Amino acid sequence: MRALFDLPAAYRPSDDDRAAPVPPVEAVLCDFSNTLFRMIGTEEWLRRVAADTGRELGDPGTVLAALDAAAAEPEVADAQVGRDLDADAHRRAMRAWFSRVPYLAGIEDAAQARVVAEDSWVPYGDTGPFLAALADRGVPVGVVSDIGWDIRGHARAAGLDGLVGTWVLSCEEGSEKPDPALFRTACERLGTDPRRTLMVGDNPVRDGGAVAAGLRAFVLAGEQRERERGLRDVLALVSPRA
Repeated sequence: MRALFDLPAAYRPSDDDRAAPVPPVEAVLCDFSNTLFRMIGTEEWLRRVAADTGRELGDPGTVLAALDAAAAEPEVADAQVGRDLDADAHRRAMRAWFSRVPYLAGIEDAAQARVVAEDSWVPYGDTGPFLAALADRGVPVGVVSDIGWDIRGHARAAGLDGLVGTWVLSCEEGSEKPDPALFRTACERLGTDPRRTLMVGDNPVRDGGAVAAGLRAFVLAGEQRERERGLRDVLALVSPRA
């Protein structure tokens, strides 16, 4: 049975699915950036770029203002479209941005290398306990991320890679969220039912797009956090897997 105001979706439940009780959540997919991990602060990133290149930094505030101004330029904004579809696209996008910042002009590649460096991304304080709690319950976990490089190294550096069962990355799949295929692919690789899977992220459009693939979604507050992310709240929604 289809209701009059049903919206088009990649997943269509059967009549039996519609009539049955809502199934428990028994698997979790997570976004990466601003959900499980965060990048180091921009000033710290600049200090590391300076150390890598030997270029005197001076006043970081001036460089930060130039970064913001450059990001607002139409040509720079246009260059960011599709930057997470592959590593080359990400490098080109960063070069287009950093070349407009006087301090970074000429060292764009070094600055981009610091963006993707293993130690430039750190887990939130509650990421490890959250993933460990899911593992203790036997709950499969996957990461679905719009990202321009392989982020598995960040998880390995933090000792968390063993707690993630699959990684579905835009730069490897050739598409970005909210493409329903990304969420369905993650469920297939984990061997989980999308209707029993929860997507956790911070972007209501990209991560919330999981609902079109039959999943449920939990959207975290969008503010940039530095310590705990609030992942503990998700555990109340998840049932131990039988």
